[in-house]
Amino acid sequence: MADPSKVLAEALDLPVRERLRIAGALLRSVDPEEDEDAAEAWVAELDRRSAAVENGTAQLVDAAAAHAHVREALRARRASRR
Repeated sequence: MADPSKVLAEALDLPVRERLRIAGALLRSVDPEEDEDAAEAWVAELDRRSAAVENGTAQLVDAAAAHAHVREALRARRASRR
């Protein structure tokens, strides 16, 4: 059996599209009851997003900024319920 740590390290060195293809295959292997239309839509969306990152047209957000935005949205939502 292959060493999972080595397999992961090698996979992480692959281009984005190949990593997405492998990720999809791994997900399908644990959830074979997947809706084919949904799977095709996700593959198309992942392709679109990875292409946008690769060609520089994606608007990337730093993780800390994204977390702060979500926390603020949650605070506002909770405050509106009071």
